[in-house]
Amino acid sequence: MIIAGVGVGPNMLTLEAIEAIRNASVVYGSKRSLEIAEPYIECEANIIKNYKALHELPDDAVVLSTGDPMFSGLGKFAREGDRIIPGISSIQVACSRLGVSLSNITAITAHGRDPAPAKKAFIQEIELGKDIFMLPADTFGVAEVAEVLKEMGVDAKLYVCENFGYPEERIAGGTVDEPPKAESVLHCVVVVR
Repeated sequence: MIIAGVGVGPNMLTLEAIEAIRNASVVYGSKRSLEIAEPYIECEANIIKNYKALHELPDDAVVLSTGDPMFSGLGKFAREGDRIIPGISSIQVACSRLGVSLSNITAITAHGRDPAPAKKAFIQEIELGKDIFMLPADTFGVAEVAEVLKEMGVDAKLYVCENFGYPEERIAGGTVDEPPKAESVLHCVVVVR
C-alpha cells in the first residue's frame, strides 16, 4: 500500500504524489482528499468508511491522506513495507504564510482526541520559549489557548489560519487579550512569542 499526502489544500500535491495517484490501480481517501486529488485519479476511487481497516486494503492501493501522512494523518496505519509519500502540511503552510521559522515551533495536535495531553504539552513548550502550531479540539482552541497564556503571564501573538489553498483562505491575528476567532472547522492556531 502507498499512503500519499495530498497536501493541506488544492494545488499542494507533490510531483511524487501525483505520479503515485496517476499510476494507481485503486485509490482510497476521504471525500476531501479525493476532491483534492481528483484531477490525477485515473482509476476506481473509493471513500474510506473504516480507517481502522486500512490494513485490509489491497497491497497495490493508494490511500490519500490530507496534509502530510505523518502529521496527524494516515501514516500511523502504515504496515511494514508500505510506502509513505509526504505531503505539504498545514504547519509548513502556516509558517510560510506567517514568516515563522520551523526551527523554533512545536507542533501539537488536540484534534480528534482528548485535549488534556495537548494542553499539558502546550504549557511545557511555552515554558521552554517555543512558538506553537496547534491543530485544535472543540474544547481546546484559540480562546482556551489565550486563557492559558494569560494565566501564565505570557504575551504572544495568536493567529487562526483557515482553509489553506482554498479561495476562502484566511489568516486572522490577535493577542492574548483579544484572540482571533475561527470561522471554519478547517483551521489551526499559531502562537508566536
